[in-house]
Amino acid sequence: MKDQPQEHANPREATVRVFIALAPPDEAKDELARELRPAYEAYPALRQNRIEDWHITLAFLGELPVAAVPPLRPPLAELAAARRPLDLALRGGGHFDGRVLWSGIAGDLDGLHRLAADVRAVVKARGIPFEDRPLRPHLTLARARRGDTASVAEVAAALAGFAGRPWRTERLHLVGSNFGRGPGPIRYRDIESWPLGGP
Repeated sequence: MKDQPQEHANPREATVRVFIALAPPDEAKDELARELRPAYEAYPALRQNRIEDWHITLAFLGELPVAAVPPLRPPLAELAAARRPLDLALRGGGHFDGRVLWSGIAGDLDGLHRLAADVRAVVKARGIPFEDRPLRPHLTLARARRGDTASVAEVAAALAGFAGRPWRTERLHLVGSNFGRGPGPIRYRDIESWPLGGP
């Protein structure tokens, strides 16, 4: 973003929607995408999330001033360097309120909850307020369109028996989005990511 006098700044350019997350490797995402293909073909009206945007949210910070983001980088880098990778897998599926389709997470869930707690502690130490909801590890896959009462539940049922191959987390991601606020899907981008490097 180019420097400009504050009185001429676009308010939408002054903030960014931020979350901290893990991302499955491409092989795990491709495996789940193959499992989903028949169901998605049966329900083409579902609003599918882009596969490159699939992530496990550890802390959702919401809309932040752009200036609040850089101070998060050093402590998150330090945290990532001190934490060992986690062994996880994509497992099963479900839905929130018949509208949001998700895949579940299996594996080292205790480690995942500890990492999320440490990430949230970093955010709180920087004085950033956010809604500290209990962690429900999942990947959001798709959303039903208005008036659609069947597709998400049907696809979730088809995913019930899915058991993906295990994979190891590699990086901690600080993710932002200042796209998609009008019509159309939200687009995410890594602000920065750091390798998990603990013993």
